[in-house]
Amino acid sequence: MSERSIRLSSSEIAALWATYIQENMTVCLLIYFLHHNQDVEIKPILERALQNSETHLQQITDIFQKESIPIPDGFSEKDVNLAAPPLFYDMFGLSFVYSLTRLLMINGSFLTANVARKDVLDFFITMNYKSTELYRQATELMLSKGIYDRPPYVPYPDKVEYEDKLSYISGFGKKRPLNVAEIMEIFFNIERNYFSLLLCMGLLQVVKDKEIHSFIKEGKKISEQQIRTFNDILMKEELYGIITTNVEVTDSTVSPFSDRLVVTLFHSLNGIDIALLGHAVSLSLRSDLVAHYQKYIAEILIYSAKGVELLMDRGWFQKPPHAPSRRDLQKID
Repeated sequence: MSERSIRLSSSEIAALWATYIQENMTVCLLIYFLHHNQDVEIKPILERALQNSETHLQQITDIFQKESIPIPDGFSEKDVNLAAPPLFYDMFGLSFVYSLTRLLMINGSFLTANVARKDVLDFFITMNYKSTELYRQATELMLSKGIYDRPPYVPYPDKVEYEDKLSYISGFGKKRPLNVAEIMEIFFNIERNYFSLLLCMGLLQVVKDKEIHSFIKEGKKISEQQIRTFNDILMKEELYGIITTNVEVTDSTVSPFSDRLVVTLFHSLNGIDIALLGHAVSLSLRSDLVAHYQKYIAEILIYSAKGVELLMDRGWFQKPPHAPSRRDLQKID
């Protein structure tokens, strides 16, 4: 059977559709960061990230056109106001690429495991490779600029140990020390929320729509709560891997992005956050950590629903491709 005669499966359409929306938003944001960037070391990384995303968009477009699948309604230059003063300093653009590539590697690997048709599988394998290379470059530059904060260090183990007591999973009363997997999840949750906090800080200065402003303010509060919760856990464990944040937001009050782009971006970030918190639950054995993660998953699910409602109220919610209603098709007039 030839490759072209194999129809795209539902999971392949879903993966390509979601990636198109994500990469389309990314192009708009990278164009903005590049327009204002003054750092000659950061510029090549932003340019490569933009080239990658534009290539991905074209490749997905080609696949959809061959299959006669409508291209999602994307964002354009109308959604980015390059005449607006810079809202973030150059280091935030570098942090954006770092955070973006981390999420692409995580999400891209998941999507790769759910596709099979050769052209789609090749696309995601290549995308993952390019994301990994870009992550390496962004991380190396952050290290050289002294803005990459390493997770906490622990002593090397000197032997393999086994545990046979249920107290190992207890997170209330007398607790055991955190294991390295739990430290990892806590640290990167804090890091992710610091990035979200800076994003919210900037957008709260420029978004004029009261409903959207309130929505962003609520998101900022959730990020602040997570940072406090998990920083407190590290402090109590005397693991001082606390991320220090330099304010990377300017004093601009002119929005560089359309409201539609802003709300869609938050909708996308909410989905990623829920997935990563779920992953943290799967690796955490102390019951207090599981309780914290479950609490925030529930909060973000409610918050995410408000974002979807905002998108629908404004006519901005784009339905992904879906299965037909067999009940409707089987009705007899």
